[in-house]
Amino acid sequence: MRITNDAKLATRQRILDAARRLFSQDGFDGAATRDLAREAGIAAGTLFNYFPTKEAIALALAAAALTEARDDYDRKRRSEESLEEDLFAFIAAGLRSLKPLRGCLRPVLEGALSPLAAASAPSERESFRTDHLETVGAILARHGQVEPSFVTMHLYWTLYTGVLAFWIDDASSNQEDTLAVLDQVLKMFVRSLPGPPVEPSPASAQKEPPHEP
Repeated sequence: MRITNDAKLATRQRILDAARRLFSQDGFDGAATRDLAREAGIAAGTLFNYFPTKEAIALALAAAALTEARDDYDRKRRSEESLEEDLFAFIAAGLRSLKPLRGCLRPVLEGALSPLAAASAPSERESFRTDHLETVGAILARHGQVEPSFVTMHLYWTLYTGVLAFWIDDASSNQEDTLAVLDQVLKMFVRSLPGPPVEPSPASAQKEPPHEP
């Protein structure tokens, strides 16, 4: 019996919904793939037809969260913001959306999202990275940085994943220490760009935190 594309999409979504529940309940390490399959109402072997690893499931959840975050950022973006403020708002929106997944992102960050990941990384990783960097490229273009170089984008990605790594273990109230790190990282990144030096915005210390109390 041929499975329709709609049925495949529905099964994929059931797997993601099951993973979101079990990762929240049992943690990433505590949720075995057989448990994910049972929660989704499918055979264990079927799960691997959709996601080759548990890390790929976590990456798909993160990608969906960041898509919502990008939409939220687009709705709230203000044209008068500086480049530094614009990037801060984009990344902060992502951290807010990723907060429910914070406990299961370490293996994803250490593997698929690492700047050292192999060029032959899974397509899910490439889609995640490409979608994120396309938005960053659009932000840079709006502020006069047209067609940023490979070096510029690789530097950004390395700094961004470093911020994520810090955020995952940040035990400060509402991850306020991450805000300070992000602020400094973006100052350094913006100053590294070609062209006239970009003056840091005095409003940077008053940016909206990425998490609600």
